[in-house]
Amino acid sequence: MNALMDRQRQICQKYKSEFMAAPLDLKVGISRSVRDGVLPIHGLRIRPAHGTTGWFVWAGGEMLQAPDFFVPLHVEHLQEWCPIIIPFLGLAPGWRFLIADGHEDVWFDGELLSES
Repeated sequence: MNALMDRQRQICQKYKSEFMAAPLDLKVGISRSVRDGVLPIHGLRIRPAHGTTGWFVWAGGEMLQAPDFFVPLHVEHLQEWCPIIIPFLGLAPGWRFLIADGHEDVWFDGELLSES
């Protein structure tokens, strides 16, 4: 786990984000398409609340507004669902990422902080 947190801290340093841990016992909102291996993978982090990390992760195109689009998943289960996103989970609220084969894009989106 220390190696994983070190990798998360490296990602934060690379993109100049404050580090904010995503504890294993907290949840992310994730679409089932992530587990199915659909690309690209999108992630965004709002302010954590109510036992969540603030992370929402989905795969494919646009994020849908359907009430069952995201399912709650503890961070500890991401190793089984989609381990490639774990290094990005230390990014602070307001940050987004997009991952595809050989592509990594990470940026700050201040609007995420006004919506949470």
